Amino acid sequence: MSTATETRRFEAEVAQVLHLVTHSLYSHKEIFLRELVSNASDACDKLRFESIAHPEWIADDGELRIEISVDREARTLSVSDTGIGMSRDEIVANLGTIASSGTRRYLEALSAEKKADANLIGQFGVGFYSTFVVADRVSVTSRRAGETTGVRWESDGQGEYTLADVEVARRGTTVTLHLKPDENEFLQAWTLRSLVARYSDHIAFPIRMPKEADSAPTDEWETVNSASALWTRPKADLSDEDYQGFYKTLSHDFGDALAWTHNRVEGNQNFTSLLYVPAKAPFDFGNGRDERKGLKLYIRRVFIMDASEQLLPAYLRFVRGVVDSDDLPLNVSREILQQNRQVERIRGACVKRVLDLLDRVARDETDKYATFWGAFGNVLKEGIAEDAGNRERIAKLLRFASTASEGTTPSVSLDDYVGRMQAGQDVIWYITADSHAAAKGSPQLEALRSRGVEVLLMSDRIDEWMAGYLTEYAGKKLRHVAKGDIELDAADAERHKASEEAASGLVERLKDTLGERVRDVKVSKRLTDSPSCLVLDEYDMALHLRRVLKQTGHDMPDSAPVLEINPAHALLKRFEGEHDAARAEDLALLLLEQAQVAEGAQLDDPAAFVQRLNRVLLG
Repeated sequence: MSTATETRRFEAEVAQVLHLVTHSLYSHKEIFLRELVSNASDACDKLRFESIAHPEWIADDGELRIEISVDREARTLSVSDTGIGMSRDEIVANLGTIASSGTRRYLEALSAEKKADANLIGQFGVGFYSTFVVADRVSVTSRRAGETTGVRWESDGQGEYTLADVEVARRGTTVTLHLKPDENEFLQAWTLRSLVARYSDHIAFPIRMPKEADSAPTDEWETVNSASALWTRPKADLSDEDYQGFYKTLSHDFGDALAWTHNRVEGNQNFTSLLYVPAKAPFDFGNGRDERKGLKLYIRRVFIMDASEQLLPAYLRFVRGVVDSDDLPLNVSREILQQNRQVERIRGACVKRVLDLLDRVARDETDKYATFWGAFGNVLKEGIAEDAGNRERIAKLLRFASTASEGTTPSVSLDDYVGRMQAGQDVIWYITADSHAAAKGSPQLEALRSRGVEVLLMSDRIDEWMAGYLTEYAGKKLRHVAKGDIELDAADAERHKASEEAASGLVERLKDTLGERVRDVKVSKRLTDSPSCLVLDEYDMALHLRRVLKQTGHDMPDSAPVLEINPAHALLKRFEGEHDAARAEDLALLLLEQAQVAEGAQLDDPAAFVQRLNRVLLG
């Protein structure tokens, strides 16, 4: 017997999602069925795990299954499961709110495009709401395992929903869609069967539908999916379509996976892994690590938990897939996982499989790897610092722009660079900057460029931090062109020494004029065309990274730079011959300020810089 009905309003963001979903044109509106079946499968997985501790919860009905049925007269489509079910509070939490950090970006994406792309659904925890694309009213009836009463949730998607306690004959959840007038196709059994085959064939629980006789449903049910865990089947029996179909069910991604690796390990420890690399990052994928649900841990086909933190390091958090162990105890907890040696071995094997897979794609499918790098390259770079044991392998997978490559797309590997090194060159040169243009146009590259030496151009924020750990590759040292001293051959060293001696007076005058604004002034080995540049000591932090850290609230000690000059440049000649003290100071400050601008720095007093520049131009 139902009780009094309570009416509530959706949270603001849910209301926005519903408005956009119901007023947008989906290119694949049938995606709602995949989402409902996937949710039902999750509910069955949860009950299978919980029943280990509470066997009485499945005593009356031990079969975990999903059922799809239609009532053509009432124009309803129902998806039921015998899973864990939901309590009243869980229904409110799951259907009245959206607990996704990416919801705001989801809303912005829909608003900007005016069209809801199917690959957005599922990535923001909003898959259930796709039902309102085809239904003008949706009801959810659920009874949680272990409880005696159920609850009914109902809404027309217009901003409110109702709740009522009801008597429910069995545990689990039933979602009923009251279809819109023009959605007759979803009342046809053959349509639903084909959608199950396309999107949900590899769900590990039986999906059943009523058998039909003379185009009418009967009381007899039949299973319409393969109902077996795909990862347990031999690879020889699986097609690419099988793997891609399972990936979409697993990840809620409408697009195909970029690549995958399927392995069975037997011996002292037995486990199966099926790991996928997505082709693109979801909208809510960032560098934050508060939500990592890429891998699902199964034990003897029983779902245990989302265990990405234990099974893969953070720099591989983009990987999706399953790991199924034969040896771990069914009552394993996150705390036990963190201290379990078997899990450490599984983790090591998963890391190796992923790196092997990426290495193969990078070697054999360069276009695919370029797609991967654009989506996840900066995440992979974190592994240089976090995984010292695999540092060389990860470094082999890195891609950079360079002075020898076309455009801004990173396409140069460290092996490519080493293969092109000049005779006698024993250093891999690189530069970090705020942008590709700033790196490519840096005056510090001039001497190396004039000698035909390739330089890697790094312009992502993570690069300076990463380079602090990547100090060597293939026996070659990595050196920042703007840090420390540059070695010259004997002839160039002799010419440089003569230039230093000739410019000693100029250097001293610049030091006196600039005072504490600089730590030192030197004749440059780097410059051939520009008048000046800033350099750092070997282990100093790059200036652009100092600025980023300072902008994010970190306390950075004041540090004056070293100014290197090109005595042959006309501006230095002009400074050297300037007798007016005020104009000489203007010239000295401009030499420093233009070096700062070339580094991407924001000048302390831009107005004074403009005035100085005008005085020099007009003087």
